Amino acid sequence: MTITIPMQRSYDRATDQLRPVEIIPNEAPYAEGSALIRIGETHVLCAATIQEDVPRWMKGKGKGWVTAEYAMLPRSSPVRIEREAARGKQGGRTVEIQRLIGRSLRAVIDMEALGERQVILDCDVIRADGGTRCAAITGAYVALALACRGLADAGKVKRNPLKSAVAGVSVGVLRGVPVLDLDYREDSKADVDVNVVMTDRNAFVEIQGTAEQEPFSPETLQSMLSLASSGLRDLFAAQRAALAD
Repeated sequence: MTITIPMQRSYDRATDQLRPVEIIPNEAPYAEGSALIRIGETHVLCAATIQEDVPRWMKGKGKGWVTAEYAMLPRSSPVRIEREAARGKQGGRTVEIQRLIGRSLRAVIDMEALGERQVILDCDVIRADGGTRCAAITGAYVALALACRGLADAGKVKRNPLKSAVAGVSVGVLRGVPVLDLDYREDSKADVDVNVVMTDRNAFVEIQGTAEQEPFSPETLQSMLSLASSGLRDLFAAQRAALAD
């Protein structure tokens, strides 16, 4: 049931609606797979690179590896973000997010079917308005799926190594009301902020949740998970449409 909150949402959305979603495949033509994902004013370019090698600690095991890198471009936000390369090290937030993206993608791929090769997903935030990590996961899956399709078409793998789709979405509590897909304005004022990553087989990969103010009840958590499931169905549909192009 849609509930009205005393605050107008972007795009005049109801509490259970995503921002407009667009996934454009093959936006980085030199990559083995790529996608530009736009969720409202959050835009992330995701590109997959296949390396015919694996990290040293994986050699000889007959398995592949999938990893990710994440970055926010300097003018992806209203105030310029200093390049982490200029500081000489990545920040904790960046490391946390790219590890989350990597875990999410590894959860849906058969490493033995991939063979001894590595897929690197570069996720660069072009424009940020909340939910960048969830957008990166959702777009990176499309880039990974295109790269795996290329391997299968070239006969480099016996079968497509992807086992299912994966996507991420944010939910939260705003002024006491559970809402789906928070933009930055909402996220900065939310009582609760949760990121949910699931497969299209209705299985959880990761749930990250924090009470910014008062602790929240199991009933509130269940309401947020129901909202997340609804939003993820729409994101899986957008992924399928992008891959069908």
